Amino acid sequence: MKIFASDNNSGVHPRIFEAMRKAGEGRVQAYGDDEWTARADAAVKRLLGQNARSWFVFLGTAANVLGLQSMLKPWEAAICAASAHINTDECGAAEAVVGCKLLLTEGDNGKVCLDACRKMLWMRSDVHHVYPRVLSITQSTECGTVYGLEELRDIKEFCRENDLYLHVDGARITNAVAHLGISLAEFAEVSGADVISFGGTKNGLMFGEMVVFLNPELGRDFPRIRKQNMQLLSKMRFLSSQFVEYLDNGLWLENATWANNMAVLLRDRITPLDHVKLCFPVQSNAVFARLPRKAIDKLLQKYLFYIIDEADSPAYPAGWPMIRLMTSFNTSREEVEDLADAIAKAG
Repeated sequence: MKIFASDNNSGVHPRIFEAMRKAGEGRVQAYGDDEWTARADAAVKRLLGQNARSWFVFLGTAANVLGLQSMLKPWEAAICAASAHINTDECGAAEAVVGCKLLLTEGDNGKVCLDACRKMLWMRSDVHHVYPRVLSITQSTECGTVYGLEELRDIKEFCRENDLYLHVDGARITNAVAHLGISLAEFAEVSGADVISFGGTKNGLMFGEMVVFLNPELGRDFPRIRKQNMQLLSKMRFLSSQFVEYLDNGLWLENATWANNMAVLLRDRITPLDHVKLCFPVQSNAVFARLPRKAIDKLLQKYLFYIIDEADSPAYPAGWPMIRLMTSFNTSREEVEDLADAIAKAG
């Protein structure tokens, strides 16, 4: 079966395997006191600025939740889109681990609505309510869309005017930056992000994410937060060596650009089809579309993908569920062409 369900289903880039093999030679100090971890942090500083400080964890959920824990007190809250991963796909981890509340806002295409965020700030004046302290955005979003430069500038201004920290769920930040055609440093500057959960697993790494603090004060206690929450790896070099290869030699951009291009190719092939209705702009490595249920059932016999929404939508014909098709660094052009042909025939 051919898989377009998630970029998590893809394997490990050969260059990452080789970096890990080299890191396995000999003996080094444990728990991150090693050459590889120092080199990875230096790479982060080169790409995101000299104030950046990176800490490595196993999982994206850990990166998000522990990043938020460093920013929030238990009586404070994070504002996020209703579709945000921290709300929909992390089993209440933010609430359970941090003890915080998530305040949800509805926006277009998976993004936060700043006008709706502004209306929540009144809660700060009443001790009976949680205190909104963090705005969390996902870049790229759970809908595969990307905040543009003007949107990021507006978010930065909004946060600064209202004394909000900005957290970025960047599980696919590389895909977003590749789409925008800017550097990581430019993204950091334009957005004004305080903390970024910087993904790697979805873009060619075996495992591992970073929590990157662009506001160093917030990261002061993070080493103990990480340890207490069981994310301090003893053989850290096998995680950090991946990021050395990933960041130092441009692999992050190479992989993300290819994945994005494959999604654009798929979009271009299926857009003219009468039985396919695209749901969101294709700006990263995800294609969301509605198709007739019979067509989806045919495709599921050969391809693995997720049905995101079974419900009908007024904007689309009845009986057309929404599906998500994901591409990755090792999705081939031939695989995309084969899927596009199958979608055409399924109608």
